[in-house]
Amino acid sequence: MILFDDIGSFPLPQGINREWVEQAKKNNDPKLPIILKDAMQKKIDAGVDVPTYPQFRDMNKMFLEIINDESSQEDPLVVRKDRAGIMELSAMEEVGTQHFNKTGKKLKIRLCVTGPIELYLNQFGPTAYKDVLNAFATSIGRFIINAIENAKQFRIAVISIDEPSIGINPNIMFNDGDMIEALTIATAGSNKIDTEIHLHSPLHYKLVCRVPNINIIGVESAANPSYLDLIDKKDLEDYEKYLRVGIARTDIFGMAAILNEKYNTNVWKEPAKLNEITTQMETQHIIAERLGKAYSIFGGRIKYAGPDCGLGSWPSQELASNLLKNTCAGIKEFRKNQEIR
Repeated sequence: MILFDDIGSFPLPQGINREWVEQAKKNNDPKLPIILKDAMQKKIDAGVDVPTYPQFRDMNKMFLEIINDESSQEDPLVVRKDRAGIMELSAMEEVGTQHFNKTGKKLKIRLCVTGPIELYLNQFGPTAYKDVLNAFATSIGRFIINAIENAKQFRIAVISIDEPSIGINPNIMFNDGDMIEALTIATAGSNKIDTEIHLHSPLHYKLVCRVPNINIIGVESAANPSYLDLIDKKDLEDYEKYLRVGIARTDIFGMAAILNEKYNTNVWKEPAKLNEITTQMETQHIIAERLGKAYSIFGGRIKYAGPDCGLGSWPSQELASNLLKNTCAGIKEFRKNQEIR
């Protein structure tokens, strides 16, 4: 069965920005865990099978601030296992307890960590120090192991390595072998849990096919249907890999531009018009059709589906929740259509 997961980032409540989140984290503000739990509950209520813990912080900074902290290091850029914690996951314990009390089932969570190549590029740019890359990979591996071992009231059911630059950023100076080695080190402790790689372009998906512990390749195919043409089903079969397909667009600025042209206005100043994204553009039926088309090409090689990317840039939690609800309904419609056939 194709499961519904999301990428992670989510809009903040009205009146709160990222700067507040960073300050709240430093000050251990008790309001922050409440905001995190509320956002996670919204994902669960929208029907996400395997929701990602809400990501409100910068995807690089949240890991680099720990990795670069000398008091947290075992070796340069190698974080000690006991310090490789993700604050957001701690807040999910209470959500997990409530979920179990309500459903009798343990909450399944998708763990998202920034990949070693992305962290390297952020800190060192267009250089190629393999030992440094592997140090980042070792640290990310420890974040993964720590998360798996310390989960009490929920279960890490999916691990995602976020590597948006692979296939897009010309500043990557490493060869394929070095990148495969780093990704292998980072995912060595995945403990046979489904492990995705989130790419913004599948141009180099064959590189990922050679990473043993990554069994799912994410493709942003809702906004870019032609991306599916770049992938050969036979490669997936030969390497025993699966797909996570994007079936709902998340490029909010692109969709807003369509509405701007339609109404000859600036919809950011008339936010009510943005509701058309979920009432007319990204509807249940359109989402179901996208999944059906992907399934007609790859069949059982699709294991997960959901929005293309994160929803952190969306203008409100309500609009983002509506997209998740439409995605859930679209997946259910697809499943029903399959049963009829």
